[in-house]
Amino acid sequence: MKSICESNGYVEQFVLGEGELRFAVKDTLDIAGYRTRAGCPALAAAPIARHHASVVETLLDKRCVLTGKTTLHELAFGVTGINAWSGTPVNPHFPQLIPGGSSSGSAAVVASGEVDFSLGTDTGGSVRMPAACCGVLGFKPGYGVLSRKGVLPEHSSLDCVGIFARDAEVLRQVAHHLSIPESLPLTALPEVAFVAAAIPEIDALILKHLEQRGLRPRHSTLSMLADAHRAGLTIISHENWQAFHPLLSSDEVSPDVASRIRAGKDVEPAALADAERVRSEFTAQVDALLEQSPLLALATLPELPPTLEEADDPLSVVNLTRLVRPFNLSGHPALTLPIGEIRGRPVALQLVAAKGGEGLLIQAAQWFEQQRRRH
Repeated sequence: MKSICESNGYVEQFVLGEGELRFAVKDTLDIAGYRTRAGCPALAAAPIARHHASVVETLLDKRCVLTGKTTLHELAFGVTGINAWSGTPVNPHFPQLIPGGSSSGSAAVVASGEVDFSLGTDTGGSVRMPAACCGVLGFKPGYGVLSRKGVLPEHSSLDCVGIFARDAEVLRQVAHHLSIPESLPLTALPEVAFVAAAIPEIDALILKHLEQRGLRPRHSTLSMLADAHRAGLTIISHENWQAFHPLLSSDEVSPDVASRIRAGKDVEPAALADAERVRSEFTAQVDALLEQSPLLALATLPELPPTLEEADDPLSVVNLTRLVRPFNLSGHPALTLPIGEIRGRPVALQLVAAKGGEGLLIQAAQWFEQQRRRH
């Protein structure tokens, strides 16, 4: 096994399959013959997986080459990507900044050019956030679009397998391999609704980016965005308690992650019921907005990514997910793409589409890529 110090995000390297596109997978997806440890010492001796996760099996059948498993924030329950046990990957283009979590290694190996694409999981922004921090594309399909068979935890009402890539054409190829329906190529981007929800500098840069490409977004609001973020936190807390509390008896879960898991024990039924009410109402609000405009645009992160030192307290940065987590709650597909920098820190645009609109998001990413080359 190669350590993180030897490679930009891998915890284990190997080669499976023959073909052209090389990929890596987050260590929450089963690979036959290897342990699924989720960056946690409590799972260091987990049973060796007998089968590949369903999405991995599909990609190998499509002649993609699997190069290894990547590190992550412990138990995929954190947003910084910092992991003292399995290693914190270096953010290739912004080494002083966090790589983002939880799919930190999967973002890093794509940003470094070691693979063509990678797989992560996104329960509360865990693909889109590290993609934004590392300056790559991060794609979360709608809930249930990609199989979670062979993915840890086994049960989740929020989690989706997602894809990292450096360019939109590779993302399109991977989506095709995974039978995600394509959309017709775009000659022009459809009407975009813009929600100002980040710090003013970020929102201003996003609007400038859109306007430079000839877009005049319709300014909109999502009044329940903050409620949806809180509801998502409530549900993930409850579901992670159910999934992981047996691991706490070993005292091998790091203190910050263990404390967050224990907090899920105290989620009352009334709080869960209220979170589900918010899920229903927020989903309807997003659906209504997307009936008026096919694409919703907003910042991926509400603030600039912090440095490793600034993120020393994991709980101090959980609000970095407040613009991504709501779309796990609602189940809409979402994609993040890099658009620039402010004071040496990356800024990313998030696009959200109606359920079933994964193909439109990928086509939009290709359109933005073409526009960037022209500029």
